Amino acid sequence: MDRRNFFRLAAGSAIAAGSTGYMAQALAAGRFKPGPQDVFIVVDVQKCFIPGGSLAVEKGDEIVPLINALAKKFQNVVLTQDWHTADHVSFASQHDGKKPFETTQVAYGTQVLWPDHCVQGTDGAAFAPGLDIPHATLVIRKGYHRDVDSYSAFVEADKKTPTGLAGYLRARGIKRCYLAGLATDFCVGWSAMDARAAGFKAAVIEDASRGINLGGTGLEAAWKEMKSKGVLRIQSTDLA
Repeated sequence: MDRRNFFRLAAGSAIAAGSTGYMAQALAAGRFKPGPQDVFIVVDVQKCFIPGGSLAVEKGDEIVPLINALAKKFQNVVLTQDWHTADHVSFASQHDGKKPFETTQVAYGTQVLWPDHCVQGTDGAAFAPGLDIPHATLVIRKGYHRDVDSYSAFVEADKKTPTGLAGYLRARGIKRCYLAGLATDFCVGWSAMDARAAGFKAAVIEDASRGINLGGTGLEAAWKEMKSKGVLRIQSTDLA
């Protein structure tokens, strides 16, 4: 399945092998209690992605207080930050005759074209107002190579270039990733699936995330694909 196309439904709905175990058992028992082998990955909660930003996700600002509260439950927190060059290949402005949310073909496949956003060093690339996680131990910047996009916190869209996050988490003894942020059907979803591909358990906290839902079907397609890869869909109330 081409993971670059979130408009296609996942082929099959069975949860991938290994997706059960600790996390599923804990959910069945009632709640997860994060420990030293768990990490909270807060994805792209930046000014460009909240109302008033150039690529605003509807109600994206509403998740900030909840994310702050959830972060306090975790010893280990990682933040990600979109960090594009001003002439990035994913910007519609760099392709003659193209408009935002259309697609084009690039070296690594189909690329959705976006409004200019999260340009390095600009105010829009800064974290959203009110985001307050002082004990976060790492900020992963992604999308800073001009010629390749990077939705995932683990590997860029060419499927070849790692961000280094997987190695960092392994070195820290992390086994399980809990993810939230913006947007569910792109950077959060891709990060969760790549966490699974790297050998980690993964769960997306639905109410602490917001989606773009391109075409009106992208969000549900993303959830189906995540399920097929063994990503759990949980709520903030599932965390003790």
